[in-house]
Amino acid sequence: MRISATELAGLLNGKVHGDGSVTVDRPARIEDATAGTLSFLANPKYEEFAYECRASILLVSHSFQPTKPMKPTLIRVDDVYAAMALLAEKFADQLQQETGISDRAVIDPSATIGQGVTISDFVIVGANCVVGDHAFLHPFVYLGANSTLGANSTLHAGVKVYYDTKIGSRVSIHANTVIGSDGFGYVKSEGAFKKIKQLGNVVIEDDVEIGANVVIDRASLGSTVIRQGAKLDNLIQIAHNVEVGQHTAMAAQSGVAGSTKIGKDVLVGGQVGIIGHIQIADGTQIQAQSGVTRTTKDNDRLYGSPAFEYAKYLRSYAAFRQLPQMNSQLSELQKRLESIEKEIAQLLANS
Repeated sequence: MRISATELAGLLNGKVHGDGSVTVDRPARIEDATAGTLSFLANPKYEEFAYECRASILLVSHSFQPTKPMKPTLIRVDDVYAAMALLAEKFADQLQQETGISDRAVIDPSATIGQGVTISDFVIVGANCVVGDHAFLHPFVYLGANSTLGANSTLHAGVKVYYDTKIGSRVSIHANTVIGSDGFGYVKSEGAFKKIKQLGNVVIEDDVEIGANVVIDRASLGSTVIRQGAKLDNLIQIAHNVEVGQHTAMAAQSGVAGSTKIGKDVLVGGQVGIIGHIQIADGTQIQAQSGVTRTTKDNDRLYGSPAFEYAKYLRSYAAFRQLPQMNSQLSELQKRLESIEKEIAQLLANS
């Protein structure tokens, strides 16, 4: 895609400062951009690179005031990150050149395939599946029987979707993620574990993005649900019957045990562990490497393991760091007290 500065400004509702006829065909980092590329300055920490930047076009905020001459044509926008996200999506659409259905894919005759669908080599689509318009299934995807994939959704290479899974529209699931595997359900009987059959499914609503190597287990009964607009990073484990609320974001290597309900607009840091059968309330923020063992209240901020209120954690940690010094002071006070006790005892003996 080659586009001019004037066209970009129209797309982004921005203002051009410089040559509006200059064109670009791809984005690049501000540090190593070259002629014909588009870059952006959103973080003031990178301003020094802007003055040496060789990009043809640079996105900046309306408030940016250069202190040195600049080579690129500038486009001023309200929100640089949002503008760049929109453009990245436009450029990404151009990268997916493959279209149509490969003759090396295996599609059950009972499956329903929408208009403009791309099904790549070695994809398997099971019985009674429904694939929505303009969906994209990359190589080695498996879509199990009776599953639904909504319009404009993408399953990247190696994604495995077990039977009866329902995936909405505009969903993106990255490589090697597994959706609908059995939940971790067993009962101890006569000294041995007996498997509890997992009879539910997984429901993923519209506009969800799921990273690579994520596992979302099917429910024992009912559904494991990922609500609209949720974002899951790589290497996350979602256990059976969990619900992840609307527009909740979870960072890498976090895990949620069975039947926990996570509300909307929750932020979960990396390597967070959440026990089962609790409620994470709307707006909760959980800092990285925390272990959550209790139900939270709306807009709680938690840190630590076991996690507790963020401000209290910081005060507690500050005190914890002083423990060696406090221990030394205590030892010194104990010695002084013993010395005073000896002096008192000596005085009493001589009186």
